[in-house]
Amino acid sequence: GVRALEEGRVVIVVGVVFGRSTSCVVLLVGLRYRIAVTMAGGAKDNTVIRLKPHTYIHVQDLNSLTTELIIGPSVYTRQSHQTVVTGPEAFISIPPRHCIRILNPVVRDAEGTPVTDQFGNFKLRHGQQEIRFAQEKEPLPGVSKEAIYNAPFPLYPGEQVSKKSPLLVVKADEALRLRASADVELDGVKRVTGQEWLFKGPGTYIPHVDVQEVESVKAYTIGENKALCLRAKRDCVDSQGQKRTAGEEWLVRKVGSYLPNVEEEVKDLVSAHVLTDIKAIHLRAVRAFQDVYGTKRATGEEWLVTNSLAETHIPDVSEEFVGEVSLTSLNNRQYCVVQDPIDESGANRLGARELRKGECSFFLNPGERLLGGVQNVHVLGEDEALLLCATETFKDGEVERLPGDRWQVHGPCDYIPPIHVNIVERQRTIPLDENEGIYVRDNRSGRVRTVMGESYLLKPSEELWEKELPAETESLLESTSRDAPGRSKQRSSRAARDKTRVVSYRAPHNSAVQIYDYKARKARFVFGPDLALLGADEEFTVLRLSGGTPKRESAISSLCLFLGPDFMTDTMTVETCDHARLMLKLAYNWHFDVDGLEDHAKGDRIFAVSDFVGDACKAIASRVRGAVAASSFDAFHRGSSDIIRKAVFGVNKETGAVRDALRFAANGLVVSNIDVQSVEPIDQRTRDALQRSVQLAIEITTKSQEATARHQSMRDAQIARGKLQIQMIEDEVKAEKEKQKLLYLRAHAENIQAAGEATADARARADAADIQAQAAVEKARHAADAKRIKANAEIARVEKKNQNELNEVRALNELEINRARRMAAIETKKFKETVDAIGPDTIQAIAQAGPELQAKLLQGLGLKSFLITDGNSPINLLGTASGLVGQAGPSAGEL
Repeated sequence: GVRALEEGRVVIVVGVVFGRSTSCVVLLVGLRYRIAVTMAGGAKDNTVIRLKPHTYIHVQDLNSLTTELIIGPSVYTRQSHQTVVTGPEAFISIPPRHCIRILNPVVRDAEGTPVTDQFGNFKLRHGQQEIRFAQEKEPLPGVSKEAIYNAPFPLYPGEQVSKKSPLLVVKADEALRLRASADVELDGVKRVTGQEWLFKGPGTYIPHVDVQEVESVKAYTIGENKALCLRAKRDCVDSQGQKRTAGEEWLVRKVGSYLPNVEEEVKDLVSAHVLTDIKAIHLRAVRAFQDVYGTKRATGEEWLVTNSLAETHIPDVSEEFVGEVSLTSLNNRQYCVVQDPIDESGANRLGARELRKGECSFFLNPGERLLGGVQNVHVLGEDEALLLCATETFKDGEVERLPGDRWQVHGPCDYIPPIHVNIVERQRTIPLDENEGIYVRDNRSGRVRTVMGESYLLKPSEELWEKELPAETESLLESTSRDAPGRSKQRSSRAARDKTRVVSYRAPHNSAVQIYDYKARKARFVFGPDLALLGADEEFTVLRLSGGTPKRESAISSLCLFLGPDFMTDTMTVETCDHARLMLKLAYNWHFDVDGLEDHAKGDRIFAVSDFVGDACKAIASRVRGAVAASSFDAFHRGSSDIIRKAVFGVNKETGAVRDALRFAANGLVVSNIDVQSVEPIDQRTRDALQRSVQLAIEITTKSQEATARHQSMRDAQIARGKLQIQMIEDEVKAEKEKQKLLYLRAHAENIQAAGEATADARARADAADIQAQAAVEKARHAADAKRIKANAEIARVEKKNQNELNEVRALNELEINRARRMAAIETKKFKETVDAIGPDTIQAIAQAGPELQAKLLQGLGLKSFLITDGNSPINLLGTASGLVGQAGPSAGEL
């Protein structure tokens, strides 16, 4: 093609675009000729434009600046001063049930012809829109004939397609919210700019250029026990024809679908409260109004709605739901007190109370409340009572009760307190053992007394009194109870003392406890083992004794004083006459000697000295120091025990002997013995010298003991050596004798072994031969048994096989016989039923039909007799007629 163009020839190229119905023809001329391309539809730079039907172009005259519309089918030759502004474009077609918005539509006259200006340009309505519709079977309401196009149309110069959309179909229970963008009159109703309204379905919405489609609105479904809460956006009239002000709220209770108006705003879908026999609702009026039951309610008023008014209740917009109220039910053993009950007018009687007894059921009205809730009837036993107090003046039977009066109601009985009575407490008889008691205080006199060993019920003017003890006493009592045998320490540490119970203390064996009565100003004593009980005005005397080594004051606190015998230990520092300082550790055995005195005198004497330990140790230490100061170190070191006992106990002037005890007359304390446990020098040099002398004495004693032990060991060694030599000689003699016996036994054993080996060998060979013979016999017998078993098994198998084959053949024969019998019976029954169904007359007619038909056929042909043969086949004269005409029907044999 390129070579042909260079030579100036004409080449025609025809190309078919597969998949389309159009073809392209290209005319190529030489390079010195102009190339013209003509296609279906043309191009803007083409000189000759071929327009198909329903196509158009906009051609602008560059000289006059006018634009004209060229519509196909046509061939348009473009001049040099013309240019194609738009196109070629297809006509605008509007499908059924669609519309199209045209921006800047052309101005038309009364006949619908486009209007041009003085220059020849089409006049346009700039900035405006025009909606065009397709021709429908039925005319569209509110649409002028000029807006309906039943055929495709072109766009005039300047017109633009803004939007092409289907007509909106509004379903039932739906609506289209519309807003006027300009003052417009639709369906005889004038709409101002900004006004909104609804186009309710079902129907097709016809759009308007001055109406905006804001949104689609769906209807709300109001079910049973439901209501729709609406609020007015502005002053309006609702669907029921009532005037509503802006901000006003109301309920729509009608069951079904509800489409809110444009002036209405859906606030909420309210559900109804189901009222039952045991449930009501508490409401409060937000503003003054008349409820659905016809009752006028004031602002702030509260009331109940029960199932006696309605089964369900939907709170109105003027009602505030406070809460649900449950039914209060009382059985015959219950009661309650209602505070601020309502009167007949429905107002609360503030400050009043009302007693309600079972059996009954009621709802608490607004403002009412239960004092203490639902209470059970007080059931009093024989050992119980109720302590009551009157709050108001009232008459209790024949007794007039004043405010503040207290009395008791004793059991057994049932008691429901009136509204004028408060139950102070429920009292129970307190059981007391012989050694148990309680503190009781009389509120009228203030006197506190102790009740012991009896069951006691407090009187109306009495109360249990708590006895407080010093902290030290409490600690000692607690430690004593915790250390008691058989008591768990963990349990006793958790349990607190009941302060209303009489304080008790178990005095140990051979001990004394002092108890002081501050009211009577006298003391009493309890000697153990015994139980010490405190009265209301009594306290334990806490003993503070010296303790430790050396003794320290108030180191030991105790409630009891042990009478001994016991011991105590003390240390003291003494100095000899030669100024040697020593540390002594002494132990004293002591006891109290108060025999022969009464208990009170005995106690006064024992407790005369508050710290007998410290007093005794100080007195003994003083005597010991004086005695040691008069002795030298060597003398004291040799006879320390005698010097100390003589200094402490003293010497009998008459006999000159040392006394056996030291007695303290003030409290009867007796120190019966002194034990010197240790004597240690305090000075280091003295201690070293004493240590050296002790070591030297120990060394001398040790060496003497070593020499004695060495001599004794040498003597023992010589004796042992002689005994050993004698024993060795005796052992050698015994060994020679035993060796002779061993040789004799060895020779005898060798003889026995040789004889045994020969005998065993011979027996073994004989046994082996015997065993081999027996084995051969057993083997032969087992082989014979095996052959016999195999033969028997083969015979049994063959017999079993033959028997099974015979049984199979026999079973098959029986099955075949049974089948033949059943088939014969079936055929017999079938033939009998067939014969019975056809009947004898029909069978006879069928049997006669064949020969009669053959005879009639021969008669119809007019032949007396006729025979054709080739001489090779025999002739059957009996079946000639049948062979000529064919078998007309079934024979009797076949039937």
